[in-house]
Amino acid sequence: MQIAVLLYDGFTALDAVGPYETLAHLPGTETVFVAERPGPVRCDSGRLSLVAEKALDEVPRPDIVVVPGCPQPETQTGNPAVLDWLRTVDTATTWTTSVCTGSQILAAAGLLDGRRATGHWLYLDRLPAYGVRPTGERVVFDGKYVTAAGVSAGIDMGLALVGRLAGDEQAQTVQLMIEYDPRPPYDAGSPEKAPADLVARLRAVSPLPSR
Repeated sequence: MQIAVLLYDGFTALDAVGPYETLAHLPGTETVFVAERPGPVRCDSGRLSLVAEKALDEVPRPDIVVVPGCPQPETQTGNPAVLDWLRTVDTATTWTTSVCTGSQILAAAGLLDGRRATGHWLYLDRLPAYGVRPTGERVVFDGKYVTAAGVSAGIDMGLALVGRLAGDEQAQTVQLMIEYDPRPPYDAGSPEKAPADLVARLRAVSPLPSR
């Protein structure tokens, strides 16, 4: 089974690494990072790079696709190379997935039309423009499409997929191996829980919705 994790300039690192760290533990799995061109690809901070081993056209039939998000998804929602590749590989994937604003990229490719999907809470209001029904859930399964909320939710999505593919015990084994037992020092990880002034401040500085 081949898992392709899409990389592009400005991607959010944990969006890609979280699912990778969980899914790569599946038996018989080949995980490959892909981009328009092979080589280092910088994340949104500009201070970390992951290496794409293969170009998009070298990975035509992955079983699972993972699309990470970024703070400016419009850089990819208008990228014909990425959108065409997603449409092509989606015809043969078992699972097509995204993390954070990666759902907006899948939506721009026309893959989520009429479906329920999630993403980062600051960007959910962009999805209806693509015919998507947004939800604030942590992980959403709709057919073979799996979308995760913001950044850290990619770990949850990866574990949920491991459970679907290899059973609960395998997923629990992976969870234990990576010691995923979150106990955050603050309870401010969603707009429903965070202080209202903090939520308002982030909404005020987030990029305006665009397509």
